[in-house]
Amino acid sequence: MKFLKKLLIVSVAIVAVSGCKKLDIAPTDRFSDLTFWKVDANVYNALYNNYGLIYNSGLYFNAEAISDNAYSPSGDLNLIASGNATSLTAKFEGDWGYYYSTIKSCNIFLKNVDQNTTLPAATIARLKAETRFIRAFEHFNLTKWYGDVPIMDHDGTPEEAQVVPRSPKATVVKFVLDELEAAIPDLPSKDALPEAENGRITKGAALALEARVLLYQGDRMADVVAICEKLMNDQGTNGTYSLANNYSALFSDPTVNNKNNESILSLQYVPTIRTWQDFWDFAPRTVGGRVSSMAPTQELVNDYIMLNGKGITETGSGYVEGNPYVNRDPRLTATVVYDKYTWVNANNSTKTIYIKPGTDPVQPGLDEYSAGSQAASPTGYYWRKYFDPSALANFVSGNNLHLIRYAEILLDYAEAKQSLGQMDATVWNKTIGALRARAGFTDAGALNYPGAADMTNIIRRERRVELAMEGLRTDDIRRWKIAETVMNGYAHGAKFSGDQSTDNGYIRAQSRKFNAQRDYLWAIPANETNKNANLGQNPGYTN
Repeated sequence: MKFLKKLLIVSVAIVAVSGCKKLDIAPTDRFSDLTFWKVDANVYNALYNNYGLIYNSGLYFNAEAISDNAYSPSGDLNLIASGNATSLTAKFEGDWGYYYSTIKSCNIFLKNVDQNTTLPAATIARLKAETRFIRAFEHFNLTKWYGDVPIMDHDGTPEEAQVVPRSPKATVVKFVLDELEAAIPDLPSKDALPEAENGRITKGAALALEARVLLYQGDRMADVVAICEKLMNDQGTNGTYSLANNYSALFSDPTVNNKNNESILSLQYVPTIRTWQDFWDFAPRTVGGRVSSMAPTQELVNDYIMLNGKGITETGSGYVEGNPYVNRDPRLTATVVYDKYTWVNANNSTKTIYIKPGTDPVQPGLDEYSAGSQAASPTGYYWRKYFDPSALANFVSGNNLHLIRYAEILLDYAEAKQSLGQMDATVWNKTIGALRARAGFTDAGALNYPGAADMTNIIRRERRVELAMEGLRTDDIRRWKIAETVMNGYAHGAKFSGDQSTDNGYIRAQSRKFNAQRDYLWAIPANETNKNANLGQNPGYTN
């Protein structure tokens, strides 16, 4: 993103020079808290710092491994997915600290930016609106994971941090929605952004986040419909959005990934300025991958329908277990690497990926499944989605990670309409039908409205495969209250185990447990409750 080219990771907690406060005399040889905000460039650097803190690639991808979409064999992700996390689990403390440190940075900005007297008032208002959006996003993430959390709407003191209580989740949600509504009037439409500001927060981003927040509450579906329609129908005011022509290119082709009409809000990356490297541990080893730190599950693969629109277990689907990857939803090939997958490299050369044990003509087969391997995939699958053919060495990528896409708005709309009993052929054609057409389906059985079918599960399955590897599946199984079903038992891999008597030969990758009385919320980190007794603890956890 061009506006990040001058990004400086600055500390906006400006260190005041001892003694200057007493006489209100600013030093002349360096910035102080009396002069920093008066310089326009400093204001923008502080804003860009907050943009840099909004989220990161680890938070984005790792959420998949605590859902039924993926399995990670090590660390806290394994602990959480297997039901063995405690209030001492490092990820609980790390994420809590990350969100609150970002909120503090936003609060410092909001407290001080009015000291600037040279930027136009409308510009200051916009910068505040962008910052309030980021602060709202962090609060939403906190309440999504931890439930009741402290609302920090100002730059609190260290003393306050030791006594501040948690606010009820409903109060936090109201705060988030109120902040977004307050920000919208001062944010620009996407269509009004100059090229140099591609990626800045817009009216559409605020509306889209509102839609997500409302959808997750489960009891405000009419409001979800109203918000989605502002993005689907009133695009002149809020920005022009549409589905990109090519699903795979949206994630992998830099020219499409970095600028398109589908991305509503993305983590913006620019090579050599800000990059991510997670794909190094997602890709097959024979094309440059290092280890398989997170692998797709068989459960995810199973949810990709056949080209005729039928699920693989439905009568007449044409699914053949011995040749399982043919005639499937094209998004499967765009997302998951399976046995004998044709990998297309940056120069359009191809390589066949052999994963079934003993099949690679070149031995040892680096990508082949091997029980207990510390490098090859533990499920017999690798990732393709977000492969960047223009990446630097070791998959250092400048491609953006999409936080909210227009596709999600269509899925939100379909789910809300179905919940209200208003799903019909017109809604279907605008949403699920449109997504399938973009994916490459041509069979009428997949594209036409299925009428009396189990529409709730059809929409949920569509959401899963469309948004796979974008960090939203964990949110979905929790808000639908199906986590205790899909996260109990084994996470499986491909049919490579060799023991046909156990799970029909499908790999048992991980034994998972999900306690519905406890695990819908994360523990408040023990370190935080030790410092602030007013926080208390979520049910089922001890310090």
